Amino acid sequence: MARFVPIIHGAALERADEADTLIAAEAIAGSLARLGHESDVFHVGRNFAALVWLAESYPDAVVFNLVEALNGDASVAHLAPALMDRLGLAYTGANASAYTRTLSKLAVKRLLRAESLPTPDWWQSGADVPQGRRVIVKSVHEHGSLGMDAGSIVTGKAAEAEIARRQRQFGGTFFAEAFIEGREFNVALLDDGKGARVLPIPEIDFSGLPAMRPAIVDFGAKWDEADPAYHRMDRRFGLETREPALAAGLASLAMRAWDLFGLRGYARVDFRVDAEGQPFLLEINVNPALTPDAGFPAAAAVAGLSYDDMVDRILNAA
Repeated sequence: MARFVPIIHGAALERADEADTLIAAEAIAGSLARLGHESDVFHVGRNFAALVWLAESYPDAVVFNLVEALNGDASVAHLAPALMDRLGLAYTGANASAYTRTLSKLAVKRLLRAESLPTPDWWQSGADVPQGRRVIVKSVHEHGSLGMDAGSIVTGKAAEAEIARRQRQFGGTFFAEAFIEGREFNVALLDDGKGARVLPIPEIDFSGLPAMRPAIVDFGAKWDEADPAYHRMDRRFGLETREPALAAGLASLAMRAWDLFGLRGYARVDFRVDAEGQPFLLEINVNPALTPDAGFPAAAAVAGLSYDDMVDRILNAA
């Protein structure tokens, strides 16, 4: 049945990571047209006038929610689904409760630890980092690797100055997380109408990074075309065949996180795995990138789903 599917976002276009959202919106609009639906793209600001207008004008619409932040502030992204709930609008992806639970990386880690799910140790104050402990300094709320570069990895008490420096430079709150030397995996989950399904799991291949560049997915490598590491990382699929026990373990942990945080529609769970094969859950992204070259569509493609198939399943799970 043909529907009207407005696509909403809150991107601040001066940031490369958020401008990428518009590329996703355009791709999704094209997919919706091929699927027989009508769509339009709306920018959502803090006054939410667009959502109120949509609810009044198209109460039966199903909103494709791409809001990851509102004008650059990821800490208030949950307000969009919360208002859509109040307005009675159906929408894709996580509900307001799941958004709220996953907005803060610190809150995520506390809940993971409380439920005995493995996550790296962390310190809100850099002064508390043990001497000699290698850590990575991260934003509490921002995704897309904002504020992360080679200098984010420091040792011991140096974390205190690094946290302060990044808070001055980028705003918001930063913290220190134990840096897991090892491998990185992104586990995509998609609701197929019968519940969440784990898609084929890619390992991030850091072998193409410049010498002395740490093996992390930082902002420059993802978004800055002038960075020597830009798009020098690749995804390596086939883990289920090469290392079935590891693949099964990551899938199981991702499913536990899906249930714990009450996720819906689609999501991505990021892991590091240490030299002993122990996985550590890093972050949960309830609104992972859907640009055609992003990791989520890549995993869907390996699972045999076209981009249109993926969009259709996300829409039907709304």
